Amino acid sequence: MDADYITVKHYLGVPLTCSVFEGCEKVTTSQYAAIGGIPVALFGAVYYLSILVLTILYLDTEKVWAIRLISRFSVVGFLVSLWFIYLQLFVIKAICFYCVVSAITSTSIFIVGMRLMVKEYKNN
Repeated sequence: MDADYITVKHYLGVPLTCSVFEGCEKVTTSQYAAIGGIPVALFGAVYYLSILVLTILYLDTEKVWAIRLISRFSVVGFLVSLWFIYLQLFVIKAICFYCVVSAITSTSIFIVGMRLMVKEYKNN
């Protein structure tokens, strides 16, 4: 996934280049690219892994609380993605293709999460 790729590049110290937008390196080396020395892409990778594990758990056990957690996590992921898109457009003034892909993925997870939550409330 894109967050994994950016995280690996960060820890290898290899510059990130983009073929679609020019700005990946500027974004991923900005002051907003890490929190306490930890790349934000690593937080994204943990987020996506958590969503995957919860999805598998739900499909295996049909525990409703897993859907609730996915829905709540998806709100956080969506809001964080909006924040980083804002930073890219208006503060850093550069666009990272991988970050845009991540934002689209987070938005998709958010939409699915909200639909699942609405469906679950209708069933109760």
